[in-house]
Amino acid sequence: MTLTTANALTDAELDQLDDFLYSDQVSEDCLDLVGVHGLFCALNISPSPIAEETWMELVFDGTPNWTSEEQQKEIMGLLKRFHQSIGANLYSDGEIELPCELSLDAEDDEDISPLAWWSQAFMEGVFNQEELWFGSKSEEEVAEMLLPVMVASDLFDEDDINKIRDDEKLCAEMCSQIPELLVDLYLFFHAPEK
Repeated sequence: MTLTTANALTDAELDQLDDFLYSDQVSEDCLDLVGVHGLFCALNISPSPIAEETWMELVFDGTPNWTSEEQQKEIMGLLKRFHQSIGANLYSDGEIELPCELSLDAEDDEDISPLAWWSQAFMEGVFNQEELWFGSKSEEEVAEMLLPVMVASDLFDEDDINKIRDDEKLCAEMCSQIPELLVDLYLFFHAPEK
């Protein structure tokens, strides 16, 4: 049994987590499951871990109104396992499967595509430790590797990024590279060439 399967959440557990993240017990700005996945990918790739309290704050945007200590323990346990399973997958060189289509087409009732939402949450994780991601001589290389996520996030209003977004074919090609670049980024920070 691999590390990944040991920590992976079942479909029922993912549904339970998703239901809670959409409930009235959390802030309107709380991340959904797609956003949590994006954030956790960034936090696991990051050169240095952040405190659990910090990433819980980023997930919930405040403190949830827990109905009981038992509920708090259960949801926090699921989030920790979700975080660990993504880390285990990256550690074992496994390509990360995103919980959304690799496309910027928004669903009918949404203003933003799930991939853009995933990418925004990923960038939130990057911004939280910006000096570590872009420190020293690696800034240009990291920015280049992050470009597909930056394009998908729609957070950057720069000419070169807008040009890519306006070119449907190029934009789609960039989006399709995201799972692969997560592994590249992880190896860049955690298995640097000697």
